[in-house]
Amino acid sequence: MTNDIIITDDDSVAIVTINRAPTNYFDLSLISQIANAYEAAAAGGARAVVLRSDGKHFCAGADFSGGEMATDRNATTERLYREAIKLFRARLPIVAAVQGSAVGGGLGLACSADFRVASSATRFHANFSMLGFHQGFGISETLPAIVGHQAAMDLLYTSRRVDGEQAFTLGLADRLAEAGRETEVALEYAHEIANAAPLAVQSMKLTLRGGLADRVAVVVERELAEQKILWDTADSQEGIRANIAREVPSFIGK
Repeated sequence: MTNDIIITDDDSVAIVTINRAPTNYFDLSLISQIANAYEAAAAGGARAVVLRSDGKHFCAGADFSGGEMATDRNATTERLYREAIKLFRARLPIVAAVQGSAVGGGLGLACSADFRVASSATRFHANFSMLGFHQGFGISETLPAIVGHQAAMDLLYTSRRVDGEQAFTLGLADRLAEAGRETEVALEYAHEIANAAPLAVQSMKLTLRGGLADRVAVVVERELAEQKILWDTADSQEGIRANIAREVPSFIGK
């Protein structure tokens, strides 16, 4: 593992910390490291995992301002999504401690976990329509399963931000914490799960979520195909430009 991921143990719970503060943007390497950390936790005898981040935000998604995402977006995203499928095959229950913002693909990362802990200071943001392209990271499968089809359409079509309390009402957050205590509450939650019979819990997860990775594998192909088309549009170029410049985009439908 590199310093992008820090793994610590709290009795039977593994804590996987993303260490790219303050925004914790992801790339192919980071997603691969998280997947490997999950496997290492299971092999090491952990019974549950807390996924968290250092810094201001849980994950601000992919960084479009430079690197592979800017120079070879199609091929890079295809490899990234295929690596991300491994997150959904994790054997152990995953509790995400979401502080600050989970934006775009960062929301997708949060939704790959079994459960999410948030606070009033948390912001969940499916911002794809304001970037001018189709959602990715399996969100087409995970978000409707978590909040319901209608609520998912609302969040995706409008790019509306929701705070932790709104997310809790929607079912997007499973537990609420005081601001700054997201990891602490997530760890308490993970220990509740870890105190149960581990073989039974893993068997339950396989029944309840065992087909999720296969469904995500199918849907990311659709997501990527749509993204490849829309990334070439003027609206997507405007949306990404405005996002980097922190401006309001002006879309023309082309």
